[in-house]
This record gives sequence, C-alpha cells and structure tokens, in this order.
Amino acid sequence: MRGGRVRLDQPAPPRRKLLPEYDPEAFGVLSERIARFLGTGRFIVWMTLIIIVWLVWNVTAPRELRFDPYPFIFLTLMLSLQASYAAPLILLAQNRQDDRDRVTQEQERKQNERSIADTEYLTREIAALRIGLGEVTTRDWIRSELQDLVRDMAEQRALPRAEPGREEPDR
Repeated sequence: MRGGRVRLDQPAPPRRKLLPEYDPEAFGVLSERIARFLGTGRFIVWMTLIIIVWLVWNVTAPRELRFDPYPFIFLTLMLSLQASYAAPLILLAQNRQDDRDRVTQEQERKQNERSIADTEYLTREIAALRIGLGEVTTRDWIRSELQDLVRDMAEQRALPRAEPGREEPDR
C-alpha cells in the first residue's frame, strides 16, 4: 500500500488474530465423545462414587485433612463447573447430530424422488407394452383364425358344386 491507496489486485495481508485457532471438526468430535460419555450409566456411577467418597472423606477424616467442610461449597462449585461445561458440549453434539440428520433426510428425500420417477417411468413403459401387445398377434388368435379357415373350407367342400355348363335351377 503506497500513499494510502489500497491495491485491489492483490490480497490483503493477513491480520493477527487475538483468539487461538482450532479445528471446529476436531472440537465437535471431542464434544460428541464427551456428550456420549455423559449420557451413560458409567458416568452416573463414577460421578456417584466420587461424590460419596468426597462426602465420606470430608465428614469422617480428621479436621486437618478435610478440604471441604460440611456445607460442601467446593463440591457445589465443582458440580456447577461440570454442569456449565457439560450443557454446551451436549448442545453442540445435538446440533451436529441434527445437521447429520438433516443431510440424511435430504438424501433420503432425493432417493425417494428418484424412486418415484423410476416407478412412474416403469408404469408408462408397462402401459405402452400392454397397448402394444393389444395390437400384436398372439398364438391363440392365430389358432382361432386358422380354425375358422378350416371350418370355412370344410363348409365349402360340403356344398355341391355347379358344373361348368349347367346353371343351377332357382329354388
């Protein structure tokens, strides 16, 4: 940039960023793993055991070794901290699942449209074949025509023939 003029034919120089960069996909995968773990019975069992040990230690241990006396304010703080991180991670995992579901539904909708189009095409083709078959001679039709011809020939043989020089009398 010279003389305060901005060059539009060149990219702008990169700016420094205050926040650290991270891979959103990796963070999303991690949040899904955490959310998946938080939704299991294993997590509930571990959390229950930790709280029981915490309470037992802070009630039965000698006063000098207790780190969170009776109102258990530190335990409340830790549970609140855990909940404050768990809720957004669970929401992030749900949003990612919603996005995957949306893509899946869109693919299924397109597949259904293709299936409907294929079915309609096949229906039209079958209808055209039926119409075409209506105009095609079949074995049964030929057989009936031949039987009619044989019957006609037999009837003609049965009729008396007129001799070439004689006329038939009027009846």
